[in-house]
Amino acid sequence: MTLAEEQSAPGPTPAPAAISLRSVSKRYGHGRDSVLALDGVSLDVQVGEFVCIVGASGCGKSTLLSIVSGLDPATSGELVVNGRTAFMFQESALLPWRTASRNVELALKLRGVPRRERRERALELLALVRLTDFADKMPHELSGGMRQRVALARALAQDADILLMDEPFGALDAITRDVLHDEIERVAAERNLTVLFVTHNVREASRLGDRVVLLSSRPGRVAAEFPVHVPRPRRIESPEISTLAAEVTTKLREEVRRHAH
Repeated sequence: MTLAEEQSAPGPTPAPAAISLRSVSKRYGHGRDSVLALDGVSLDVQVGEFVCIVGASGCGKSTLLSIVSGLDPATSGELVVNGRTAFMFQESALLPWRTASRNVELALKLRGVPRRERRERALELLALVRLTDFADKMPHELSGGMRQRVALARALAQDADILLMDEPFGALDAITRDVLHDEIERVAAERNLTVLFVTHNVREASRLGDRVVLLSSRPGRVAAEFPVHVPRPRRIESPEISTLAAEVTTKLREEVRRHAH
């Protein structure tokens, strides 16, 4: 091959995105009383990327997750999801009559994992979230942070490639939230998970994300994107995270003021 041919030869085909949205809109209702929640959202999330979505209340953050998960269809636009998804909500939603292990085992049962394998697999997942000693505890015997760890193990039991998280740490105190930030960051890296994480907490988004995506007030549109160049491991109180969070907050305030008029 000549030098000219080598230089003009096509490069390797890029891997498809884990999540790809093209001009996705969502309208609830019909006629004059309808509400446009999302308007022409286009976004790619790469395999293994941790993307945080922020925006004012009612901007369509949770709607976006519901569409990606398949729980709610888009009104228009195109969505491509390459991989299995699991959803983690703000509330752990554990079954109160089942132990931590058996809550995780239920997800394995629904996947068709044979009964004889479920306990061992559940214990492996609880070990991954550092709850080995609490496998036989009932949900009411666990702290809020522990219940969210069980919920994470249950989500991982679905053998998902993509984790959709809707303000999963919003109800927790600051110290517990900080510990769980470390945990989800570690688990996501170990399993090469793609994470789409919705939060109203700009500092949390800056701490966790490879990228922070800001949605405008309703109808939700992609108003800005902020790549996070702070190396991991990160601390939420670090000057670099504070600086980025302030930048995102300034843009968020601009969006809120713009839509208030």
